[in-house]
Amino acid sequence: MDERIWTAALVVIGDEILSGRTQDRNIAQLATWLNAQGIRLAEVRVVPDVQAAIVEAVNTLRARNDYLFTTGGIGPTHDDITVDAIAAALGVPVVIHPQARAVLDDYYQTRGGLTDARLRMARVPEGADLIPNRMSGAPGIRVGNEVFILAGVPHIAAQMLDALTGQLEGGRPLVSRTIGGWVAESEIADLLGRTERAHEGVSIGSYPFFREGRVGANFVVRATDPAVVDACVADLMAALAAAGYEVVDGGI
Repeated sequence: MDERIWTAALVVIGDEILSGRTQDRNIAQLATWLNAQGIRLAEVRVVPDVQAAIVEAVNTLRARNDYLFTTGGIGPTHDDITVDAIAAALGVPVVIHPQARAVLDDYYQTRGGLTDARLRMARVPEGADLIPNRMSGAPGIRVGNEVFILAGVPHIAAQMLDALTGQLEGGRPLVSRTIGGWVAESEIADLLGRTERAHEGVSIGSYPFFREGRVGANFVVRATDPAVVDACVADLMAALAAAGYEVVDGGI
């Protein structure tokens, strides 16, 4: 029987990402964390601070994945509309979460108090729970076991992911090994394809580079079973050596 593959999607929200003013770091961070949970990050969409765009992305991606994550747009300013958009996507109203209000009230007690703007960070889609945030007080939000609303600031998002560790059902995490060689990937495309097909459950990624005036490539072998990865790497190294190419275990 085929192994169940759990998938997640990410919606990155923010005009500042699309304008290039801010470089996103949450995609790699989330992908790495998800893999440790046995979940594959299957797709990512970047959308502006426009409710219709957020609603469409959320509903499209959550329909074809087990989990949906969003980053950005949950701060205290007028353009932080992620909560409103996700509530609209889910067809529920926005409410003030009493626990979130209490957390924020405590956090801001010595920081000027809980203003109306700061209280915006206690707003959640009705029925949602909180994701703890030890860094800045303002919590993340989870809707059931399907939608997870994270901060856009990477180190705060990391705290929220840490709080979710071990709480999402997944399969076995992917493991990988890398080998490299001074070879143009176009010369061995058929060899790579044959090797991948010979090992069920394996994927081989090819990543070319140009260094020191020479063309080369690194090849990343991925699967959920370490023994399958090792067997594929051994066969690939042997095939490349037989074809006259020098290969380096661990990559170049």
